[in-house]
Amino acid sequence: MGWRLALGFGLLMVLTLSALGLLSWQIRAMTQQTEQLATHDMQRLLRVQALSLYIEGSGNALLDLMNAPPEVRGSIYKSAQERKQRTDDLIAALALLMDDPVQEQTLLRLREHRAAFTSALLAMLNEMERNDAKAALRAFAGQVRPPLQRMLAESNALAQRERERLETQVANAQQGFEKWSLWVAVLSAAVALVALALAARTIRSVVGPMAQLEAAARRITAGDYTNPALEASTQEFARVGQALHTMAGTIAQREQEIERLAFRDPLTGLPNRTFLIQAMPQPEDPAAFQALIVFDLARLKSINETLGYSTGDALIKEVARRAQAVLHTDALSPEFASNPLLAHIEGGMFALYIEANGQAMVDQVRAQLADAMVQMVQCDGHRVDLHVFFGQAGAPPGQTLPMATMLRNAEVALNSARQSVTGFAWYSEAQEATRLSHLGLLSDLRMAAVVPQLQMWLQPKFSLRTGRAMGAEALVRWQHPQRGFITPNDFIPIAEQTGAVTLITDWMLGQAMRTLQRWQQSHPELSISVNVSTRDLQDPGFFQRVRSGLQERAINPDKLRLEIVESGLMQDAHASIVLMHRLTDLGVQLSIDDFGTGYSSLAYLQQLPVTELKIDRSFVTHIESRPGNRQLVRTMIEMGHGMGLLVTAEGVETTAERDCLRQLGCDVMQGYLTARPMFGAELQAWLDSLQKSPGA
Repeated sequence: MGWRLALGFGLLMVLTLSALGLLSWQIRAMTQQTEQLATHDMQRLLRVQALSLYIEGSGNALLDLMNAPPEVRGSIYKSAQERKQRTDDLIAALALLMDDPVQEQTLLRLREHRAAFTSALLAMLNEMERNDAKAALRAFAGQVRPPLQRMLAESNALAQRERERLETQVANAQQGFEKWSLWVAVLSAAVALVALALAARTIRSVVGPMAQLEAAARRITAGDYTNPALEASTQEFARVGQALHTMAGTIAQREQEIERLAFRDPLTGLPNRTFLIQAMPQPEDPAAFQALIVFDLARLKSINETLGYSTGDALIKEVARRAQAVLHTDALSPEFASNPLLAHIEGGMFALYIEANGQAMVDQVRAQLADAMVQMVQCDGHRVDLHVFFGQAGAPPGQTLPMATMLRNAEVALNSARQSVTGFAWYSEAQEATRLSHLGLLSDLRMAAVVPQLQMWLQPKFSLRTGRAMGAEALVRWQHPQRGFITPNDFIPIAEQTGAVTLITDWMLGQAMRTLQRWQQSHPELSISVNVSTRDLQDPGFFQRVRSGLQERAINPDKLRLEIVESGLMQDAHASIVLMHRLTDLGVQLSIDDFGTGYSSLAYLQQLPVTELKIDRSFVTHIESRPGNRQLVRTMIEMGHGMGLLVTAEGVETTAERDCLRQLGCDVMQGYLTARPMFGAELQAWLDSLQKSPGA
């Protein structure tokens, strides 16, 4: 088929090129003729016509000269002389352009008449100079007019001859154009006939097989890669059909690989979030209770930053292995209505879909998963404990929820589980309402730091030895215009999760520094403690903002104390220590807040440039009746004193707690026993009382 198509197209190209060649040659010939007419013949005709006009004008000029008074003849002489010069120039130019013997003879006669006219004109002008008008008139009539008329006749003959020649050339060009147009039409008809024949042949030998190939391609597009054998009329189409069949098989293999990459997690080999939402099969037993358990490995970010991402990946794979082992236990497997599906969502988060006989069985599965995570993991020489939170969601009885909805509900429950003591939670509509409320609070919180909605309350701190006030801790409160008073427990966790806590910290620092500036005259002995979040420690601009605030207000930096939660120090520990040293170089005092609730070691604490240790209230409550807590607090106080730190107890609410702490050697107390957080007039009254009373 190939050589037939090539031959047909070759013939078509030859005819087409021939037609184009003839057309090009014709256009070129017409262009040359047009240029000849425009640049030579037409120019000659225009000069001949101009010569006739000048000759005719010469007669009129002589009449004007004869009738003009003597005083104006000078200008007429000058004009006549210029006209004579132009006439001579035209005759000379025409002599060079003439290529017709008849025209050359006519021009020669015109020159002879021109000479006779010039001689007679001089004689007439002499008579006019002698002021003999009659003699001049006789000379004009007898000697000047005859040669002038003959000149005019010869110039008209020249013009007529040129027009006839020009018309003849235009007619010849038209005839040539019509002749070549006929040739082009014949060749075009031949091209059309050959094209029709070639098209008919192509339809028979190409279009049919192409239709089969197109149908095969459409099947491939639709995802059907099992192409039947093609009935090809030529070897070429047979090869194309075979190539298409091979391509279909290759695409099928690649789609399988793409699907594996799209729906499988490369780290664990488990289905991923995309598979869970988009490719999850329909429930096998619609009557069964459909549930989704989402569980998340806590502190994965800290583990990655502290021990490396390879350790974090090893922990993720170990969690996946243990979860799969739980699902395949002999005691649990028969209880499932269908095969459970374990998926790796992201990071340390997994999802387990099961069809069970009720919530009790789901709780049983969750409990076994939790038990499987208790044993510590040995990774690259490190022993790491696994702490997992669980969020559970189920479809209402007799209903089937979209997997995306179940996953979202389980994640909402997971967020609630992170805040609970048990570490697990079932989804409820109340959680959804809380989540939406938190979203609204987050939007309002960004404005609250700009519009005066936040308030800085101060809770005094007193020396257990002297009873004198030593300073106060700054506590943020939010007076919402619609929701009223909002406690920190309702918005601080949201702010920490989203990063908005840095706005609160900056606002509180500004308020604390302004207060210290006012206290420099009235209460220079008091300090203010401001809580700093983990996000602030990771903010590269935090140090500069603290330094700028201190310099701007010219306050004593050792009266500003920054409280850092112990657990927050473990996240990016190196960067935290560097920042803390820079702050202490400014003179700022640092405290470890909620001591005893984190995981920091004594060796790590010794590296921190802190001056105060704050014991968490959970160890202080009922310390007088809890020997275990009392011993722990004693150890903390001795350890703090051993490192040269001031030890403060938080949450002191009874005199028994105060007396016990004083016996244990604690330095400072803070709590409702001595003073609640104060604001406004109440705070001012307390400050005024300090000038009258030595302590609480």
